Amino acid sequence: MRKEIKIGSRSIGDDDPVFIIAEGGVNHNGKLDLALKLIDAAAEAGADAIKFQTWRAEQLVTKAGKMADYQKRNTGKDESQFEMLKKLELNENWYPVLMKRAEEKGIILLSAPHGGFEAVDLMKEYNFPAYKIPSGDITNLPLLEYAARLDKPMLISTGMSQMEEVREAVGVVRKTGNDQILVFQCTTDYPLDLRDVNLRAMQTMRDELDVLVGYSDHTVGDQVPIMAVTLGACMIEKHFTLDRTMEGPDHVASTEPKEFKEMVEKLKQIPIILGSGKKEPQETERQYIAVARKSIVAKKVIHRGEVLSIENLAIKRPGDGILPKQWPKILGRKATRDIPQDTLLTEDMFSQ
Repeated sequence: MRKEIKIGSRSIGDDDPVFIIAEGGVNHNGKLDLALKLIDAAAEAGADAIKFQTWRAEQLVTKAGKMADYQKRNTGKDESQFEMLKKLELNENWYPVLMKRAEEKGIILLSAPHGGFEAVDLMKEYNFPAYKIPSGDITNLPLLEYAARLDKPMLISTGMSQMEEVREAVGVVRKTGNDQILVFQCTTDYPLDLRDVNLRAMQTMRDELDVLVGYSDHTVGDQVPIMAVTLGACMIEKHFTLDRTMEGPDHVASTEPKEFKEMVEKLKQIPIILGSGKKEPQETERQYIAVARKSIVAKKVIHRGEVLSIENLAIKRPGDGILPKQWPKILGRKATRDIPQDTLLTEDMFSQ
């Protein structure tokens, strides 16, 4: 049975165009004007959706929580995770403004409820069309169940996960009666080394869990997203920034608008390149069949009554005569008339 989920008016499935998310994340740097510019730029680049993250720092991390190594490396700071995240909160009062701008630009606004139950409630209040569960919450089964009961698509990232943890998370969602599930292959590091991508894990999850799959990308460039879609990803999520040199933990591992637009154009070409899967001549090449293929011809003048043999027959272009596969059946027949050199044989030229 063909699987499919819907986000807004967009159908997402194996037979649908890839759904592309510009992951704005925390690249708004806690500023409304920057968030609005990210929406504008993502729409211009051709993304289907732009995603931010919903939390209050008090609900996300203890005040003693430490920054991840990549956060220290990318920001050049060593402060508590709470201090960093507090500065990067997306003010909940901005949501109506952001949603209005997204609607005006024809792009879907998504978010990830990093802040637990309260974040899910806030997203419910604003009727977000899907819930993106971040990798850090894949073992947060109470949150998964809480969000799944709202009967919206569940987009689950799997960074840092064992297969059994992914299986358990998907099972919890399904127990609520919600089977609108897409699982992202993801590796949690920023930027990500190609040796740690492991795209085959995406296919393993698709086959073993019977879910739609996507790829959440932290690599530099567009090579891996293109490969992911070729291997079956229905959704691509890639970090998006206006400028990689801006201050903040995720900018350096994000894609700028021009690069993102180029990636979108390449991703949309993939189904065209993959084609129907049916092996048959394309209309553009039919004209070359007679020109490029070969037929059985007279190697030299063949006289009436002469036995057809390897000495007087050849296989040459063009290909609109008797096919070479008939060669064994023609050898040993007798010519019924004189055949000039280089003449394509026809069935009335030899005995049957």
